Amino acid sequence: MTANKPGDPLTLNRLYGRSVGKPLRKGQQELVENLLPQIAVPLEGQVTAERMFGFDKPLHFEIGFGGGEHMAQRADMLPDHGFIGAEPFLNGVAQALVQVKDQHLGNVRLHHGDALEVLARVPNGALSFVYLLHPDPWPKARHAKRRMMNDGPVALIASKLRPGGEFRFGTDHPVYLRHALMVMQRF
Repeated sequence: MTANKPGDPLTLNRLYGRSVGKPLRKGQQELVENLLPQIAVPLEGQVTAERMFGFDKPLHFEIGFGGGEHMAQRADMLPDHGFIGAEPFLNGVAQALVQVKDQHLGNVRLHHGDALEVLARVPNGALSFVYLLHPDPWPKARHAKRRMMNDGPVALIASKLRPGGEFRFGTDHPVYLRHALMVMQRF
């Protein structure tokens, strides 16, 4: 099933929640100003391994990477793979930039903004892994349409995975888990 339901993230075309928290520390602000432009996903055009890293390699995509801990660990473990992360929260992007700098991770590209906008520009079948780890569960029934685990986003994710690719989803919220399992059974 690929029909988007009114109100899921693909039809809303809007992010919910805050985008900035505490003021950035001086070092973080410098990384946002200097390092982020060097490793940012371009705002236009296709998002491919060749364009991001200069040559073809397995691509990983993390939706909402938080502080970037998981992405940095995976990028360090798999230096021959490319990692693209999208995070709407500036403080999370700043934390990830610290890790990229401190661990000398040349195989990471970041996007400060909506993951679905970047994912839409990835060619179908191009991703080896997609990670959606502990997204906001939006526990109130009236907010369930805001969840990333809805038909529209899951259909988009499925189209971007290569044959044999993996979609890794994690939550500790039992209601969201049941919802996610119901959505994934449709694909």
